Amino acid sequence: MATRKQTFPNSDGLALEPERQRAKPPPLYKVVLLNDDYTPMDFVVVVLEKFFRMSRERATIVMLNVHRQGRGVCGVFPRDLAATKVEQVSAFARRHGHPLACVMEEN
Repeated sequence: MATRKQTFPNSDGLALEPERQRAKPPPLYKVVLLNDDYTPMDFVVVVLEKFFRMSRERATIVMLNVHRQGRGVCGVFPRDLAATKVEQVSAFARRHGHPLACVMEEN
């Protein structure tokens, strides 16, 4: 079955085709762990492995960034997924008695 393109004449008599609008991709958000003086380093590694599916080596590098620089990026996600990760990490830390802070920031 053939389809027709709809065209619109302009004042010059030339036919114009409607412009196609492209949808912008959704904004992305960084999920960031913040350093504190109480959460053990090995617990941070477990969080990174469990919730961000990092290898032990990658989780250790991110954990050291949190420890040395005060913050470490865990990943970049669409808003809903980033918010879910923040809530999961925060709830897991609370259940285990740690004050680990996890936040999201627009990328």
